[in-house]
Amino acid sequence: MKHLYKFSLLLLALLLPATALSHDFEVDGIYYNINGNEATVTYKGTYSSQYSDEYSGSVTIPTTVTYGGITYSVTSIGNSAFFGCSGLTSIDIPNSVTFIGGSAFKGCTGLTRVIIPNSVTSICDSAFYDCTSLTSIDIPNSVTTIGNWAFWGCRGLTSIDIPNSVTVIGESAFRGCRGLTSIDIPNSVFSIGNEVFSGCDNLTSIVVASGNPNYDSRNNCNAIIETATNTLIAGCMNTVIPNSVASIGEGVFSGCTGLTSIDIPNSVISIGDAAFHDCTGLTSIDLPNSVNSIGDAAFSYCRGLTSVTIPNSVTSIGSHAFCCCSGLTSIDISNSVISIGNYAFSYCSGLTNIDIPNSVTSIGDGAFSDITSLFSVTIGNSVTTIGKNAFERCYGLTSINIPNSVTAIGDRAFESCYGLTSIDIPNSVTSIGSYAFYDCRNLTSVTIGKSVTSIGNYAFKRCLNLTEIYSFALVPPTLFSVSFGSHFFSTLHVYDIALEAYEADPYWSNFANIIGMPSTFEVDGTK
Repeated sequence: MKHLYKFSLLLLALLLPATALSHDFEVDGIYYNINGNEATVTYKGTYSSQYSDEYSGSVTIPTTVTYGGITYSVTSIGNSAFFGCSGLTSIDIPNSVTFIGGSAFKGCTGLTRVIIPNSVTSICDSAFYDCTSLTSIDIPNSVTTIGNWAFWGCRGLTSIDIPNSVTVIGESAFRGCRGLTSIDIPNSVFSIGNEVFSGCDNLTSIVVASGNPNYDSRNNCNAIIETATNTLIAGCMNTVIPNSVASIGEGVFSGCTGLTSIDIPNSVISIGDAAFHDCTGLTSIDLPNSVNSIGDAAFSYCRGLTSVTIPNSVTSIGSHAFCCCSGLTSIDISNSVISIGNYAFSYCSGLTNIDIPNSVTSIGDGAFSDITSLFSVTIGNSVTTIGKNAFERCYGLTSINIPNSVTAIGDRAFESCYGLTSIDIPNSVTSIGSYAFYDCRNLTSVTIGKSVTSIGNYAFKRCLNLTEIYSFALVPPTLFSVSFGSHFFSTLHVYDIALEAYEADPYWSNFANIIGMPSTFEVDGTK
């Protein structure tokens, strides 16, 4: 019985490679799957990228295909059927095909022209994604849906005619189509996704047909506005935002490098995520007092911006909002701002001074990281949390005043701040994160407030010049053997009444020189 069982397993192993193949059969170099009496064009092998360029040159898909004495009607081009076939230069799609699947021609960088027959009703997600050589595409009147990312990165396309049959244009459908200069949206379209024309940096004209029930281009604004919500959802370098617009949507001008200036009217209350992301030609922006929120990555990589004033109406600055704005030399944050998002100003290498107002309660992770020219920071008295990596690699920072409102300093918050020579951690702080001051190589003294209960791994490791540590906590904070690295040669100062507890602690006792101090002793107001 055991031998029969082992033989069955061996037989199954031998059969698996054949049964696991994606295609059911192959005829004249084209691979198919069977669904009843219909055939779908697919890829060779078990997954779409198993073979490179299984289709190349010019391919003609037949209307019918015969295999094993049975004739099948070819009705579909399946998901990922021609995925990554960079050698494919042209494709002839027959009238029998009604469906073009997701990622069907994704990465076919050699494909230059496609004629879609009148039988096709849907172009699915990523169907022609990154077909960089595609210069011409004919979309017939039968198509009702253009999927998400359908023509993303087709930078060779110079024009696109969207027929009156189309009702849905998916998210980022034409993103990165840099050759497009004008777009007309028919009145049949009732749904348009976010960032539909992001990165179309040569686009100068956008017009929605009059009579469209959901969208308009009022006042010849060269943009698409969602009528019911007054939200701008697509724009170009020539857009003029009407006074009736309430919101600038997600990715509206993303990658629009030709945009050099834009007037935001007082009607606008919110700026969406990535709204002006990578608008490298934008040199100035005036945010009106009506704006109350700036979305994630709203102005990230706007390297031409030199100064920004956050108006009194704004309460939150989103994550990465101004990340990598390397030309930014000044930022004025108003007293209305409560939170500064993660990496909001990271890599703004031109900033030298930052004043964080008293209204701010939290500084997000990495909010000001990698600002190498930053030498001065003022943190307002309402901040309770300094996030992870908040000021990491701010090499020029020479001093930092941590206010009494702060209760937690996150991991790597001040890592590699080479310019810091001393740090006072106030009595309000209860925890110091791992690597918080790691590699602050010029730090000579540290004052630890009385409420600190834990100091994380490597918190002060590689602080090569640290010689004086003052701890005002009566109970020795939880410490790890590597919290101070190998710098137990530093002098540790503790209260006389706590001296015995520190000397008995398995980690604090590693300091070679522990000195008691009277209860009246204080350092810069800390005791």
